[in-house]
Amino acid sequence: MDRVSVRAGAGVRSLARIVARCDGRGGTSLPVLESDGPLALRRTRATGSEARVMLVGAMSGPLGGDHFTVEGRVEEGARLSVGSAAATIALPGQAKGDARYDVRLEVADGAELHWLPEQLISAQGSDLRVSTRVELAATARLVLREEQVLGRVGEEPGRLTSRLTVRVAGQAVLDQELACGPGAPGGWDGPAVLAGHRAVGQLIVVRPEFSVVPVTAGVLGEGASVVPLAGPAALVTAVAPDALGLRRLLDEALASLPQT
Repeated sequence: MDRVSVRAGAGVRSLARIVARCDGRGGTSLPVLESDGPLALRRTRATGSEARVMLVGAMSGPLGGDHFTVEGRVEEGARLSVGSAAATIALPGQAKGDARYDVRLEVADGAELHWLPEQLISAQGSDLRVSTRVELAATARLVLREEQVLGRVGEEPGRLTSRLTVRVAGQAVLDQELACGPGAPGGWDGPAVLAGHRAVGQLIVVRPEFSVVPVTAGVLGEGASVVPLAGPAALVTAVAPDALGLRRLLDEALASLPQT
């Protein structure tokens, strides 16, 4: 059965897998770089000891009924940066049911992962559930960015449910869920949540030194704040009128955190 007929019936299933490993020469190799269907992984030029991968959407979606999964593992001492070539757009589909996009990440001791995809856009009529789960060893390092835009220009958003879970050395430092759009619990667009904004994002940074000197909680310009989390982590949350404003807030917030 071809890919188009699968999508027309029960939706597409797609899996992408990345494994990053020290190459023994001061760099990072990618012994596993596998993808199929709408998800395509492309190796890009490395920077120093860091390997770089780009996630490319080979088809539109996710559509209703689709289930995309990305799995990444960064082994001891390796460094990996993952981005995406363009925004992901959740669209309505012919298949019944919501779409799902699952991200599962593991980072070993002494390893570092930068997970920096482009925005996720929730188009009118779509219904997408996103789940991101990260497991880090005690001395692992992480920079993870999530950005969601509710609706394209001039349209209402679809329904979007996003859950982010981060654990360090087996202990949860963050487990939160946000639901927006038609059918979401009341108040999502009110002053306590998005306050009328249409772009929302967060940045979680995990560094071992934050256990010794925690990040100070505070407001970072208009629409962004930073709070320390239990363990070696900090969370930046931001809202903005549009995607460009959101990216600016998150970039400024990352630059403001203590550097090593």
